[in-house]
Amino acid sequence: MIFINPKTDYAFKKIFGSSESKEILISFLNALIYEGHPTIQDLEIINPNLPPKLEGLKDTYLDVKAKLSDGTLVIIEMQVLNVQSFGKRVLYNAAKTYAFQLEAAQGYRLLKPVIALTITDFEMFPNSPEFISRFVFKEVNKNFIYPENNLDLVFVELPKFTKGQEELETLADKWVYFMKNARSMTSVPETMDSIPEIHEAFNIANQAKLSREEVEDLDRREQFIYDQQGAILKAVQEGIEQGIEQGIEQGIEQGIEQGIEQGIEQGREQGIEQGREQGKREEKLAIARQLLSQLDNATIAQVTGLSVEDVQNLRGDS
Repeated sequence: MIFINPKTDYAFKKIFGSSESKEILISFLNALIYEGHPTIQDLEIINPNLPPKLEGLKDTYLDVKAKLSDGTLVIIEMQVLNVQSFGKRVLYNAAKTYAFQLEAAQGYRLLKPVIALTITDFEMFPNSPEFISRFVFKEVNKNFIYPENNLDLVFVELPKFTKGQEELETLADKWVYFMKNARSMTSVPETMDSIPEIHEAFNIANQAKLSREEVEDLDRREQFIYDQQGAILKAVQEGIEQGIEQGIEQGIEQGIEQGIEQGIEQGREQGIEQGREQGKREEKLAIARQLLSQLDNATIAQVTGLSVEDVQNLRGDS
């Protein structure tokens, strides 16, 4: 069997946001938000239609929205690329969903809680080893929760999940394994197939059940993601090559100048060494320039080895 990639917008919405996905979504949310406890008994999937076929395929994320039986709204996003200010966008979308509940002249008492579940194919919190993180409003010094804590941010970082099939224990383990590995699987593991909702998710994800048009559309969407990732890698490679070339040229020039004063041979050696050092810095700067439109300052600094201040100066110059 071949399974579609649940990390693409079309596949994710088909699996979790279509009209037949209610029980699947309940199990998924209980696993990732409520530690597997059957807290959610019922929900309504809002706008369950599949996403439109976009010409430019500009979006690399998606939303599934559901209303729980107590009125709580849950918005779910799957983000593949680490774009600049993504964390702020998550908070903005949650706040917007919360605020847009009210019509003109309606009272605040009508506001219901909002849970934003965000699944990322990259790390957002490098200092935490946990693959599920949850954020709420708390008092800074005493650490107690704000009484009207109606915004709840839950993040699932797929790269941090490293368990194999034989290590899957919790319902969350099995759903995250599905999200991360379904595309490369050819059969359904018995430990996962025994859960009816996961069995049905694999059934929906079976590529054989799609029309030719759906498969082609899905391929285009997946290719778009690969192209975006390839563009970043190409920018990094070009930055490396440019940095090496500039470093060698500058190193030779500096080495020759110093060689006149201290000896041609010694000068060349020093020039080559300085060229290497300068080349490394130019390489880092070139890579950082290419990534300014793709990543935030902290991530660029982590990737290139530059300081955050260096990256901020580059952004100010651009």
